[in-house]
Amino acid sequence: MSSQTWWYVARASGIVAWALVSASVVFGLWVSVRLTRKRPRPAWTLDIHRFLGGLSVVFVGVHLAGLAADSYIGFGPSELFVPFASAWKPAAVAWGIVGLYLLLAIEVTSLLMRRLPRRFWHAVHLTSFGLFIVATVHMFSAGTDSGSSILQWSALGVTGLVVFLTAARVLGARNARRPTARVAAAPVDASSVAAPEPEPVAAVSWAEDRPSRTAVATRQR
Repeated sequence: MSSQTWWYVARASGIVAWALVSASVVFGLWVSVRLTRKRPRPAWTLDIHRFLGGLSVVFVGVHLAGLAADSYIGFGPSELFVPFASAWKPAAVAWGIVGLYLLLAIEVTSLLMRRLPRRFWHAVHLTSFGLFIVATVHMFSAGTDSGSSILQWSALGVTGLVVFLTAARVLGARNARRPTARVAAAPVDASSVAAPEPEPVAAVSWAEDRPSRTAVATRQR
């Protein structure tokens, strides 16, 4: 394979790796955010999140292999793993190296999640937001395809989605921490409640309504 082919491999795998990292971050936020009060999401949604993260590691490895095999610039071990060691765009390459270490830290701690303290794992996992930012900056500062309108609009759309889901998660966490106001009904003493007085019933006296027989007889005479 020619050096030109390896350069295309490095470019394509880098874009795919960024897309997988972005999809993993978005999917992880979507799983953790409850926008509706529906039933809990099935377990396979979390498996997809983990699969996307693991697959991104694979394509980052392909990206590094393509850069190492390409002879145009000449990336060695120090240029691939030591920040600012590269003579070609040292700052742009350093963003990618930092993203590599963040990705490895997130994936390793995810595999060892059951053996690590919950707070430590959660703190490392929160660096996924930094990984997304670092990977995006690296792609547009070092990538040859940074001028592509498709790539630019894709990055803009994914960034907006990440911001929206992050805001929804923060607001949902705040609402969950608020204590629910419970109004306890005071016990009612049955003896203190006066029974309603019965309404007076009009008693009809047939003696008052009908004239007496004596009066009728007198009138008839």
